[in-house]
Parts: sequence; structure tokens; C-alpha cells
Amino acid sequence: MPKTLDSKDINLGLVCQTHSDLVKFKHLTKSRFDSLNKIDKLKTLKQIYEYNLSKFIRAYEFCLDQNILLYRVYSNMFPFWDTNLGQNLLSNEYKDDLKAIGQNFMAKNIRLVTHPEQYVVLNSDSDTIIQNSIKILAAHSLLFNLLGLPNNAYAAIIIHGGKGGSPDKLINTINNLPIDIRSRLVLENDEICYSASEMLKICLKAKIPMVFDAHHHVCKEKLDSFNDDSITYYLDKAGQTWSPNTDWQLVHISNGASHFNDRKHSDLINDMPDSYKRVKWIEVEAKHKELALEHLRTTWLKLAHR
Repeated sequence: MPKTLDSKDINLGLVCQTHSDLVKFKHLTKSRFDSLNKIDKLKTLKQIYEYNLSKFIRAYEFCLDQNILLYRVYSNMFPFWDTNLGQNLLSNEYKDDLKAIGQNFMAKNIRLVTHPEQYVVLNSDSDTIIQNSIKILAAHSLLFNLLGLPNNAYAAIIIHGGKGGSPDKLINTINNLPIDIRSRLVLENDEICYSASEMLKICLKAKIPMVFDAHHHVCKEKLDSFNDDSITYYLDKAGQTWSPNTDWQLVHISNGASHFNDRKHSDLINDMPDSYKRVKWIEVEAKHKELALEHLRTTWLKLAHR
């Protein structure tokens, strides 16, 4: 059984942006992108990419200042990066910037992970959707390659199980993914399609790690406490899927906005599983972002600002 860690060894992760305006990224809708001619598409993408690169650097500086050692890279930081135009920009014009940013994060031991959008469905009934999903994952993997991140689950690309009732198709698709995607891929349980039990079986068969999300679990199983025995059970079982690097285990935490089983996320985190003190890496999914991290540090971890 994993031991309880010292509070100072538990890393609470910032998810993408800050609640303040300090780290906010620009967006580009498909309708706006499609309305532009080729020259304006390139010009617009360059403007957004350069702005978002500056905010990526600001995210690094913020993590460094706040001693945050886990950061989730915003999954839409570079709009339309799964197109030839977007990939050419990243791979050529901005490759030196990305390499430098990645080196900065790694030099300070700040772990980077990402969580692509819900449109990634590797077991869809549609081959087109599966291929588009693989393109999205390939774009994330390209970014991680350009950042110089390790080609393993320490630099996790996290997705959900996709279409319910199709675990074998999911496993088959994963087994046939390019190695630089598959080697980083991590699956997370959810409250609708794949329970912790089902996701654990998939991860064991596919031989990839599992992110355990306690809030998804309590919503799926209609539990009334984070200290239900099943939380500890699946936390430990998920940890074993990270073997031989079990200290890389990553988990998610959120609280319900209006009640314990509310699927909508709260502003802060006021309820934590006791067993989460066995895990070194915890992504905090709360609306108030860095405020939620600081709240957990001073309450749950009982640490002063570090």
C-alpha cells in the first residue's frame, strides 16, 4: 500500500489559465478562420500564435513564482494546429521559441501535461471522426516534441474513453497509434461512459496509465463521501498502471458546484479524499484556478505560501 507523502512533496497543478487576467489565451473560431483568404489566415494565425506564445512564457513565469511544479498546457493554445498551415508554423517559424520554452519548464522541473478536447473519440462508429481524433492527438504530440518533452507518460496526453460500450475498439485503436502518441497517452475515467472499474480494465489491456478522477467516480457511482473505500481502491489500482514509474501517477480533483454529486465544477476545492495524500501529482480542476491551489495549500496541505 502506498504511503502518505509529506505535504511539501505533493504538487498541485494549475490547469491552463489563471483566474486573473495574467495568463489568458486568445481564440479563433472555425467560422472566422474559414471566412479568411489564405493570406489573412496565415496572418491571423501568426498573430494569435505569437500572442499565445507570450502567454505560455507568462504561464512559466507564474508557475516559477508560485512554486507550481505541474502545469496543464492549454489544448487550444494554437488554433488549427492540426492543419498543414498550423503545423508548418509551429515546426518552422516557432520551433526555436517552443524549444526554449520547453527547456525553461524542464530546467525548473515543472511537469507539463495536456488534456485534448472532448472531440477526441478513438472508438467512434465513424472512421472520419477516429482519423480526425488521431490528427488532434498528433498535433499535441508534435507540440510536446517541439517543446523537447520526454516521449513517455510523464508528459501525459490525457483523454476520456469516448464512445461508451466500445472498449475493444478503443484498445485496438490505441494499439495502432503512432508511438509518439501512444507512449504519452493516458486514459481517465468519467461519470457517463466509462467508470473507474471499466477504465481500469481498458488501461490494463492497452498497457497505458490511468488518471483517476475521484469526482467523476462519486458522480458515476452516486457516492456521498470522498472517503468511500472504493476511492482508495481505485486510486491504488490506477497507481499500479503507471508501473514501473508509479511516482508519476497523476490524478484529478474537483468538487460539485451546488452539491456533492453536481457534475459542474466549484470555484474552490473544499473536500478532498484523504487517500490523495498518497499521490505526488494532483491536477486541480476548479473555476478559480490559482486561488483554488492556494486555498488547498493552506487548508488541506496546511502549507504556507511556497
